[in-house]
Amino acid sequence: METRFIAKDVEKKILDMWQKKGLNKTVIDKTKKPFCVILPPPNANGSLHLGHAMYVYEDVMIRYHKMIGDCIHWQSGMDHAGIETQFVFEKELKKQGKSRFDYSREELFKMIFEFTQKNKENIKEQFGRLGFFLDWSNEKFPLDKKIILIVYETFKKLFDAGLVYRKKRLVNYCINCGTSFSDLEVEYQEKVGSLYFIKYPFKKNSDEFITVATTRPETMLGDTAVVVNPSDKRYKNLIGEKVVLPLMDREIPIIADQAVDPEFATGAVKVTPAHDETDWQIGERHGLSLIQVIGNDGKMTKEAGKFKGLTISKAREQIVEELKTKGFLEKIKEYQNRVGRCYKCNRVIEPLPKEQWFIRIKPLSEKAKTLIEKDEIKIYPKRFKKVLIEILDNFIDWNISRQIVWGIRIPAYHCKNPKDGWFVSLEKPDKCQICGNCDFEQDEDTFDTWFSSSQWPFATLMAQGDDYFQLFYPTSVMETGYDILRAWVARMIMMDYFVKEKIPFKNIFLHGLVRDKHGQKMSKSKGNVMDPITLIDKFGADALRAALVFGTEEGHDVVLGEDKIIGMRNFTNKIWNIGRFLYLNSNVKCQMSNKIQSSKNKTLSELESEFEEEKKEYLKLMDAFKFSQALGLVYEFIWHRFADYYIEKLKLELQNGNIKVLEVMMKIYSENLKMLHPFIPFVTEAVWQVFNKNSILENKINN
Repeated sequence: METRFIAKDVEKKILDMWQKKGLNKTVIDKTKKPFCVILPPPNANGSLHLGHAMYVYEDVMIRYHKMIGDCIHWQSGMDHAGIETQFVFEKELKKQGKSRFDYSREELFKMIFEFTQKNKENIKEQFGRLGFFLDWSNEKFPLDKKIILIVYETFKKLFDAGLVYRKKRLVNYCINCGTSFSDLEVEYQEKVGSLYFIKYPFKKNSDEFITVATTRPETMLGDTAVVVNPSDKRYKNLIGEKVVLPLMDREIPIIADQAVDPEFATGAVKVTPAHDETDWQIGERHGLSLIQVIGNDGKMTKEAGKFKGLTISKAREQIVEELKTKGFLEKIKEYQNRVGRCYKCNRVIEPLPKEQWFIRIKPLSEKAKTLIEKDEIKIYPKRFKKVLIEILDNFIDWNISRQIVWGIRIPAYHCKNPKDGWFVSLEKPDKCQICGNCDFEQDEDTFDTWFSSSQWPFATLMAQGDDYFQLFYPTSVMETGYDILRAWVARMIMMDYFVKEKIPFKNIFLHGLVRDKHGQKMSKSKGNVMDPITLIDKFGADALRAALVFGTEEGHDVVLGEDKIIGMRNFTNKIWNIGRFLYLNSNVKCQMSNKIQSSKNKTLSELESEFEEEKKEYLKLMDAFKFSQALGLVYEFIWHRFADYYIEKLKLELQNGNIKVLEVMMKIYSENLKMLHPFIPFVTEAVWQVFNKNSILENKINN
């Protein structure tokens, strides 16, 4: 046995051995209790980051359940990540002096597909470096034919049930990325800007006016009303009056609506239904017309009159200047407000009217909420139960249309005859299913990535085969970060229950974010990003894995610095050194085999008793998803009790060849190796094979 444990010398050999033996493969055995986890699919467009390393919790669960004798299945796969992948690929094209517009839809799709396939191999290798017990032979991808068909079937079922509809309404649109986003994909930032106070003269007396305040003067060209709160005494006598829209000479009414805050600025605001969500809702309630003055290209439309063709910023500049010149601008004040930005390119999001497909959420969210309230799906840590219920209560109708090439094209077709209808077909139809004889065309849009991801638990298992679906669905645990509780977990519960009328998973376990040693979020701009592969090269996979779990309360953020990883590396070295000590003394045993065993002593009895309590508590903690405490428990026992106390107490007897002492200590050490294996698999496997011919994974943790 080598004097030191050198991680880089053994990790690949051990990983290859596990795979060669097929220990990570699912073996269908209906006599065993099933345990299934679905890997949250990483985006197939880049490299892993420390957030992906947090899936160590899933690896811990899978290894543990294999070693207690369950039938395990860890479903592997990656996500096509529609917008994100196309965005990454377009940056690559830009470096070559090209853009997506240089290619046909089919050409661009094929190029992105090839790009993701290359990235997939890189990601698989990185997961292997982390020691993850994944079987990539069962890998699933959203653009697999079987998965696409399942996604199509879900869309049709929603359509037939009246839960998906097509409507022109405001969407969050990025003029740079050229697509709409759901409310979840808009990041809001506090910004100090300007509040413009503009005079709107009355029609009956142009010398009198009402002053409105706005942060976006360029949208005033599309105003269709001025609105005040009905209880605001200052304006009660003005409701129903007409004013003339400055610069456009269009008459618009003064209306009343509870949405207006009388305390904001003058208490009177302009209404532009085509460019603000609140204004859209006011417009719907009052039957106001829709005038779009900003186009999808970020330039002013013909409805903007003489400002047509200007960029938004240029239009604002000229409009403000003209308002000043004509005496309509009362004042400008500094003002801090929240500005929505694209989560990909950080450009300001434009609320724009667009015809899209939406899912009617309320019937789905109410059922999902009931499942959570009745604990049919249990959540760990429990505090997130209330958070999830609030998310479901506040979920708005979901825009699932995306104006990109990379993704699953929506199987909806438009009938071109005057009926102007839409129909859904799982296969490309030969004729229009509405009128039977007219031309029809397929929607150009693709599904929002979260739409296919929301079906991931049942879609992957159905695509895997009926045996898998029947045995492993509902899955045992959905393990993921708390930061996508709203974006993904809530949607899976809604969609999967609607389609399969079963819960998608029995338990939800949420991990936190990884932060630097000062508790700050990691970002390239701060220069505090830690690459998991670099850390593995430096300290070993076991040290990184243990550092992510050790001392971190479940569901809380992980504060990670090199000092913590070094501490865990020291622990792996300690495990190796204990094994080496016992190995050397086992040779003493062989040399002194003619010695008589001494009677069982008191210290040995104490050790056995303490170990039984440790193991009982370990199993209890593991089954309760308290993984950090379980690791901490074994850490304390193996280092501070077994090594520092019992070995010191029994060292002399070991060295004198007391066979009974050696056997008990070897048994307890071996059992602790098995308990530690889910957390630190490489060093435990390496030590195990010093004393045994088989893999540690081929041995059960005895209850």
